[in-house]
Amino acid sequence: QVQLVESGGGLAQAGGPLRLSCAASGGTFSNYAMCWFRQGPGKVPEFVAAISWSDSITRYANSVKDRFTISRDNAKKTVALRMNSLNAEDTAVYYCAADWVGYTPRANERSDDYEIWGQGNQVTVSS
Repeated sequence: QVQLVESGGGLAQAGGPLRLSCAASGGTFSNYAMCWFRQGPGKVPEFVAAISWSDSITRYANSVKDRFTISRDNAKKTVALRMNSLNAEDTAVYYCAADWVGYTPRANERSDDYEIWGQGNQVTVSS
């Protein structure tokens, strides 16, 4: 199975952009649907975005739709989250996660469907 390591977090200005990346090692990356979740201070974990193994399906939380973009590169074994127009509500620890799907086209929004998780990466938006 794959192991996941996130990178690219840190401090961002309100209204500005930030890009998160998640690199996979081991396993067959293209057999996994990928997603991003986040957990803000004092909040429950929240679905952010998901992408199917072939990127034919993408899903977004309403709170990030039209601001965030999820993408993947199966050859490089990476999934990225491009975040624009950041605001204070986007401050959270962001986690990437993988759901083994074989070649089933799905991109679920439930955390229970994802069996492999990265360590998390802090994103802080300052105003």
